Amino acid sequence: MRHTELWARLDMALGQSYSRHWAKQHAITELGSRTVEEALDSGEDPKVVWAAVWRVLGLPASDR
Repeated sequence: MRHTELWARLDMALGQSYSRHWAKQHAITELGSRTVEEALDSGEDPKVVWAAVWRVLGLPASDR
């Protein structure tokens, strides 16, 4: 998964304007208590980040 795909999925899940705010503010325990942006900036694989986001948001299996 590329960063652009992760952002597109996050936009679809939360809405384009809110997804960026959420990605900057919401720390995810599974990502070492980092936000989506922090995890990506530190080199975390976008696929790993998306999997954590998917679980936190409780999205349907079709969005996995």
